[in-house]
Amino acid sequence: MRAIFLTGTYLLTLLTAQAALAEPSVDTVYNLKASIVKVNTVTKNGGQGVGSGVVVAENTIATNCHVLADSNGINVTASGEFYLPTAVQEDWAHDVCILRFQYLPLKPAKLGDSDQLQYEQSVFSIGFPGGPPKPLTTYGQIKALYLMDGSYVIRTSASFIMGASGSPIFDDEGKLLGMNTVKSPGRNAYFYGVPVNWIKQAMKLPENPIVGQPGTPFWDAPEDKRPYFMRVVLPLQNKEWGDLQQIAQAWLKREPDNLEAMYYVALATENLGDQQQAKAGYEAILALNARHTSSMLGLGRLAKQAGNQTELARLSLLLEDLDKDSVEALKGP
Repeated sequence: MRAIFLTGTYLLTLLTAQAALAEPSVDTVYNLKASIVKVNTVTKNGGQGVGSGVVVAENTIATNCHVLADSNGINVTASGEFYLPTAVQEDWAHDVCILRFQYLPLKPAKLGDSDQLQYEQSVFSIGFPGGPPKPLTTYGQIKALYLMDGSYVIRTSASFIMGASGSPIFDDEGKLLGMNTVKSPGRNAYFYGVPVNWIKQAMKLPENPIVGQPGTPFWDAPEDKRPYFMRVVLPLQNKEWGDLQQIAQAWLKREPDNLEAMYYVALATENLGDQQQAKAGYEAILALNARHTSSMLGLGRLAKQAGNQTELARLSLLLEDLDKDSVEALKGP
């Protein structure tokens, strides 16, 4: 993952923000719709399921394994036509499944590199949230990157609902970065996607004629076995700052250089009343990655509480170029 390293001023953020916030062209979005499919399943009890998928190579579609769980039949549809897979490659732990076809006249998307992403980089997705007849496009930004099993799980600001599982996450050039996979429970949910590098790995697995015995995806493990980046969500939502601090400190002990672990320690510390320690934590994060807007927002809150209008104006200027919603949050009561 590329980070932007500064020496105290964060000014380089301003030089890179506009490129990261560019939007895809209308032609790019239109052309990519030819690589998107709806994945339809019939479950063993006679029910129906729906998800999304993306063509990643000739005669090859990637989707989430949980879309295929308990299926007794699978087909994909695109532009009114349907196609039957002949084989599947399964990586249940990472929730990545690859469907193989004998003849699939659909254009593959270009594969990007999920190890070369930036915070606040603009992204978009095309899929079937809610199961509409035509694919829908949603836009957002990368809010966090979580190192896991050799690549980065992606959290974006673009919300999604059932039916969007397996929908591709693209950069503004139309390169595939990952797939929307799961949302956290509760209000102010987090939206996670698996990285394209896991898709590339899954494409090398043995092929099976039918979906095998379902495994347990990383996000569906027992609470104490889930990644730390998922364990922090409930105490954050419930404002249980002591619990959040405990989990984040355990995370940081295991991964001392993890920016997100550092952030949740600082956030919990702020809300437990130690503003000086929280300020030091946020500044340490921004010294490592100047695009970490959540830490900018944390410093902004502290500056506002202290009545430091100069610092508040500086941070607002930086946030304006990266995440306008955060600027609006600072303007609130």
